[in-house]
Amino acid sequence: MERTPEQEAAQEAVARLVRQCMAGDSHAWQQLVSSQHRRIYAICYRFTGSSTDAEDLTQDVFLKLYKNLASFDTQKGSFQTWITTLARNLLVDHFRRTRLDRASDSLDVSFDGEDGSPTMSDRLADNRPSQEQHVASMELKSQIQCALKQLSPELREAVILRDLEDMDYKEIAQVLRIPEGTVKSRISRGRGELARLLQRIERQ
Repeated sequence: MERTPEQEAAQEAVARLVRQCMAGDSHAWQQLVSSQHRRIYAICYRFTGSSTDAEDLTQDVFLKLYKNLASFDTQKGSFQTWITTLARNLLVDHFRRTRLDRASDSLDVSFDGEDGSPTMSDRLADNRPSQEQHVASMELKSQIQCALKQLSPELREAVILRDLEDMDYKEIAQVLRIPEGTVKSRISRGRGELARLLQRIERQ
């Protein structure tokens, strides 16, 4: 997947902040945390389904990041992949400790599993900001959350990194430490299973 000029510029800006942090610039560290906090919190929340756990885990990610930043090699890969790997490792540890189900939102899965049919993001788009539309949107989000709790952690983590975080297959393979072919297989299976679960929930 080719990166757009905007994505390339954003990656370079982050890489520059990282270099400044490694040089001891405390202001750059604050900027780095600010630029990454929302994304890391979103990953943690969608894996745990708990805002409290997500807040705690996000703090843990940045604490670990602060302690290990000097070990990051700017020549070996992107910072986004590296920090996502840190977050994923902490989430795996959290999952093993608590055995709680993790949840994520897949916004680009066809609602009924058919190509060309409305995607989750289409269904969630609030083009008419009425109260009725808002309630319907919240209900759908709840259905998605419920369905995703029933997916295996392996399928969920692949789907969240691809569909929510827009990471390419190579990056996901690096984070999960599995072959790209396995990544594609898990994403495909996860999307299909999610669509079937949502159909079942709708019929209830």
